[in-house]
Amino acid sequence: MYISKLEIVGFKSFATKTVLQFGQGVTAVIGPNGCGKSNVVDAIRWVMGEQKTHLLRSESMVDIIFSGSKNRKPVNYAEVSLTIHNRSGKLGVAYTDVQVGRRLYRDGSSEYLLNEVLFVSKIFKIFLSIPV
Repeated sequence: MYISKLEIVGFKSFATKTVLQFGQGVTAVIGPNGCGKSNVVDAIRWVMGEQKTHLLRSESMVDIIFSGSKNRKPVNYAEVSLTIHNRSGKLGVAYTDVQVGRRLYRDGSSEYLLNEVLFVSKIFKIFLSIPV
């Protein structure tokens, strides 16, 4: 079981859709200062259900939504999708690849998705069932 893909749009510094592909055995994200490495880690933490804004380095949850720049307008939502390769079946669902997603809108409403279908409790049960 491993993270195979991370899709980020409107989250912190990721104004447009960014897709990161991970191979089995990837254990680090590296790059120069200011390239968004910490925001990638925050995105993973957030999509897995983090509710504490200080752990996401923000004052309020809506602060994670891209707020605009000199050349770009603000966006109205943040969305992160995490794909976990589950060939081993450790997640307890009958999918080889499990995609968990989370969206947050500027009005504060949010959605959790499992394989692009809205869910809430099932996602938390899956993560709680992972042996550590």
